[in-house]
Amino acid sequence: MTVKVRFAPSPTGKLHLGNIRAALVNWLFSCQQGGTYVLRIDDTDTARSTKENEDAIKADLQWLGINWDETFRQSERFDRYNEVVEKLKAEGRLYPCYETSDELDMKRKIQMGRGKPPVYDRAALDLTDEQKAAYEAEGRRPHWRFKLNVPGRAEWTDLIRGDVSIDLGAVSDPILIREDGSFLYTLPSVIDDVDYGITHIVRGEDHVTNSAVQIQIFEAVGGKSPEMAHFALLTGKGGEGLSKRHGAMSIEEYRDEAGLEAMSIVSLIGRVGTSEPIEAFADIKPLIDGFDFGKFGKSTSKLDSDELEMLNAKILHATPFADVEGRLDGVDETFWETVKPNINKLSDIKEWQAIIAGPVTPVIEDADHIAKTRDLLPEGELTADTWKEWTNAIKTETGVKGRGLFMPLRQALTGQNHGPDMGMLLPLIGRDKVIARLEGNAA
Repeated sequence: MTVKVRFAPSPTGKLHLGNIRAALVNWLFSCQQGGTYVLRIDDTDTARSTKENEDAIKADLQWLGINWDETFRQSERFDRYNEVVEKLKAEGRLYPCYETSDELDMKRKIQMGRGKPPVYDRAALDLTDEQKAAYEAEGRRPHWRFKLNVPGRAEWTDLIRGDVSIDLGAVSDPILIREDGSFLYTLPSVIDDVDYGITHIVRGEDHVTNSAVQIQIFEAVGGKSPEMAHFALLTGKGGEGLSKRHGAMSIEEYRDEAGLEAMSIVSLIGRVGTSEPIEAFADIKPLIDGFDFGKFGKSTSKLDSDELEMLNAKILHATPFADVEGRLDGVDETFWETVKPNINKLSDIKEWQAIIAGPVTPVIEDADHIAKTRDLLPEGELTADTWKEWTNAIKTETGVKGRGLFMPLRQALTGQNHGPDMGMLLPLIGRDKVIARLEGNAA
């Protein structure tokens, strides 16, 4: 069997760490299996879906290195959905219901008050044509429910959770079409999975009950249920959900505002919630090669987004100049190799460009000592060997060593208490600016 999976974002908002996990897990599985990856744009909510959000979703996926083999929009398939709807209505599997939201809420409260599960009582199945006409005359429009075959159980062997068995008698007949005629997620998704030959549905455990319901819908529309894998959900480090309403940053914000590398996000999301350690990967191949549903845990895991900056720094520290050359202005390989151990984000390079180019206001606590160091600076062009030669001369002349020797020089030449190796930095600053800064001048 050739694996075929799908990622199905709704273009009503931006991607964040929570939903990008579904995109990445499906993609890693597809790549490892040599399968097909489908990007399905779930834009049945035409009022809230926008082309701008769709374009942003595609840009985010491509930036993360997630490419698709096929793509389509659900809004282009309404005729197909309506065709199936009429079939299900004719077979009695879709039936109209006229209860209002308040009436349904009251029913649920009464059931719960009696110690019963809040399952829809199927009262609409007993409505006569006259009663339906009366509701219509009141101005009510029906929502449509799918009639589950109950009693019964939905059972499957989940690739992560193992054997799953759901009592459908404890589940309400799902609403598939709203009062205004618009579709909820469930029915179009099933029809698309059948028509496009999806072999595996990989998503969060919050869809387990939904999957149980969908198994019967697959059968009703003449399809076979794909294999399923439901991964445990992630929360933020404080236990909050990973969604925009819980303040989660979008992928766009991580890229454009926080300035993170794509692989820092991929490295974290690709391993969190599994038995594998989180590492800073320079490319995605190790994640593809090591992908295994058996490594996914069954318990909720916490995702600490603060780890992203740590991973980002490690990735940059191991990045060769050729991989960033096109993203940097006025930076050569020597500069990059000098400063990259001291940056957390690529944008930090600008700080060191400014320090090297100047002007820098020297930090000098002992002017007499710094004046002596200036006189001991070797003559001629500053090279990679100058720093060692210079500091050895200062040590011999003044007896100062260790931090007492190196820190005053760093502060005078860069205005900082930390930074790149001074032996590599010194030639980049240049002799004239070094002397000027040792003399206490901004240069």
